[in-house]
Amino acid sequence: TRKIREDQRCIREEQIKLTTRFEEIERQCHELKQEAQMIAKQSAMTRLKMGVMLGILKAREGGDLVQAATLTRFLGQIVAMEKANANLAQVKDEEDDP
Repeated sequence: TRKIREDQRCIREEQIKLTTRFEEIERQCHELKQEAQMIAKQSAMTRLKMGVMLGILKAREGGDLVQAATLTRFLGQIVAMEKANANLAQVKDEEDDP
């Protein structure tokens, strides 16, 4: 019975180790998913800004200065929105990390 108890104790210890490791893997998986979503959003914003910049260049080439000015303002609003979102995220991170 002593051997059985020792084996059971070892099994419990291994179960605890495995549970802890599994929880760590789940946490890392969640972080990777969040990072992948953030990269996808950043990529979409970059494509949007590049499209607006191309529109500005085409409008200038075509002599449509009103359209170029409108797109330039729009681009500025996009950049301002990104900065505001980054600032909010930074504040949130600082609140989460005491």
